[in-house]
Amino acid sequence: MSVYQPTLKQLQYLVSLHEHEHFGRAAEACHVSQSTLSAGLRDLENLLGVVLVERTKRHVRFTPLGNAVVAKAHRILREAEELSDLIHASSQPLSGEVRMSVIPTIAPFLLPRMLPRLRRERPHLRLFLREEPSAQAIESLHHGRADCVLLALPYPTGEVDKETIELDALFVAFPKDDPRDPPEEISPDLIDEHRLLLLEDGHCLKDHALAACNRPELRASATMIGTSLHTLVQMVDNGLGLTMLPEMALDAGILNGTNVVARPLRSDSANREIALVWRRNSPRTDEFRLLAEELRAG
Repeated sequence: MSVYQPTLKQLQYLVSLHEHEHFGRAAEACHVSQSTLSAGLRDLENLLGVVLVERTKRHVRFTPLGNAVVAKAHRILREAEELSDLIHASSQPLSGEVRMSVIPTIAPFLLPRMLPRLRRERPHLRLFLREEPSAQAIESLHHGRADCVLLALPYPTGEVDKETIELDALFVAFPKDDPRDPPEEISPDLIDEHRLLLLEDGHCLKDHALAACNRPELRASATMIGTSLHTLVQMVDNGLGLTMLPEMALDAGILNGTNVVARPLRSDSANREIALVWRRNSPRTDEFRLLAEELRAG
């Protein structure tokens, strides 16, 4: 007696619907019409003889079995992709498509200086970049939406391999006319917790800055409001407080045109590790190590 085997396309539709919780957005992500996606999922349910998705006019709800099938579908799709990767890895290294997620506190500062050289040296590489916070980037990696992630460590990543790109020092940024005239290096005890402005939750730089200071009261008192480093700089420039910035942002000129200055944070852990990470045991490991070398050279 034969058992129906779902197709990869049907599993992609199912996973996309689970991610987007909307038939239209899921279809758009799969580059098909909504009717095609809906019909594919109905065929899947009919052939399996089960209900995976409860449909109403306003909501999409997955049944318990549907959630279990989605979890398994993620693994099947990832393994199918790794099969393609295995074949691709046997061809010319760093050619073809690589999908890389990059966190927002790295992307606008590091990539502009690295990508021109990468395009010159690796003309056959098609690098698709996606900017997203660390948690979403790691989820994209483990769900197969990204092949590798450029992020800052330490951060919980699950089972990955990595290559360090560089160490990025942390600086304290404040208005030029700060009446306290901070020293050339600023120790954590000099930071006024009531004036400290940090990125909102979801940005790992906030945790790196707080860990470097090792002052629990900062976490309780700091204002976590910034949606980007550029926003924080503008707030400091308007006299609303002080913040912490990574060296790569300073090197990229984030303070140009402002009345903000920055001085190094004096702490044994006043840096973050910029690293390229990818799924452990990926058949493209050698390729990602080569990509890390190219990024370091940039």
